Amino acid sequence: MPQDPFDWIDDESCRRERAGLVRTLRPRAADSELLDLAGNDYLGLTRRPEITGAAAEAARRWGGGATGSRLVTGSTALHAELERELADFCGFEAALVLSSGYAANLAAVTALSARGSLILSDAGNHASIVDGCRLSRAETAIVPHADVEAVRKTLDAHPGRRALAVTDSVFSVDGDAAPLAALADACRDHGAALLVDDAHGLGVLGDGGRGALNAAGLAGGAGVVATVTLSKSLGSQGGAILGPARVVEHLVNTARTFIFDTGLAPAAAGAALAALRLLRSEPELAGRARTVATTLHRRLTAAGLTAARPDAAVVSVQAPSPEAAVRWAADCRAAGLVVGCFRPPSVPDGISRIRLTARADLTDQQLDTAIATIVRAAPVD
Repeated sequence: MPQDPFDWIDDESCRRERAGLVRTLRPRAADSELLDLAGNDYLGLTRRPEITGAAAEAARRWGGGATGSRLVTGSTALHAELERELADFCGFEAALVLSSGYAANLAAVTALSARGSLILSDAGNHASIVDGCRLSRAETAIVPHADVEAVRKTLDAHPGRRALAVTDSVFSVDGDAAPLAALADACRDHGAALLVDDAHGLGVLGDGGRGALNAAGLAGGAGVVATVTLSKSLGSQGGAILGPARVVEHLVNTARTFIFDTGLAPAAAGAALAALRLLRSEPELAGRARTVATTLHRRLTAAGLTAARPDAAVVSVQAPSPEAAVRWAADCRAAGLVVGCFRPPSVPDGISRIRLTARADLTDQQLDTAIATIVRAAPVD
């Protein structure tokens, strides 16, 4: 009798279960009463009537889906409008909207590198950047986290070689910011390009939430390209690449995750555009998100917990073990609070954490409740 070709999956499943690494989908209710500090809705815009109304109107006008790839039938006037306003808001010459932030990173990394070129990737970069490096066929040098001197030394060792340095602007595990200005200097000195994933910076950092590159004075630089997501601060879905017009034109012609993927649904484009306009009119939202983050950090550390100082809206709190982190998150949930849980192998430093998202729409009372719940549920060493 032939062997079942998927028997190996059972062995993998057993290994995951023994290691305590089984992931489970947990559908949430539309009207959940849980207080959410795990999602990435940094500005609390996902449910704002202006955003949901714009999404519904876009779907009514343009249809439920984009109907095809952007180069065939998937580009609407709404996509073009979003690209123009996003580029203008963030301070870049042009923008290109894709179906997700993951697709945007794959597109940017693979299209801006090639076989024989060099990519310098921060050790703490998001999985989408890691996958882009693997798909690029370029030589990839993994540089120590936030180590500008390592970037310089690596570039020194490859004089005259086409090179691309890639980094998150704000790293999703600990919420620390990359040294963007120093990285840009290193790239400029060596004729290398700089690609920055600003997924966790847009809407939180910079003038009125214009992002980490704006805050660092790098937005619109000739050798600088940014990727962003529309699914965090802008409360929608999708991703975008921002940079010089000739870079965007190159991506339109070469980026496979743009060329061969169905365009972003009109409802998502409409929601993101409405959120962008709302952020323009309410620039104080960015400052409020940062204030909530620093408050969480200050009060949790005052209570004796070990938390990384946030540079944006992510607050990471250490747990004594993977098992303790899982139990901590479960106890918080049972008490009405949803928090993230990061543990090996998702965290390369081996330190398990609960991860908190600071939201601009949290009231002081909700903040008090969240802090009290986290402290009360904290594991004892």
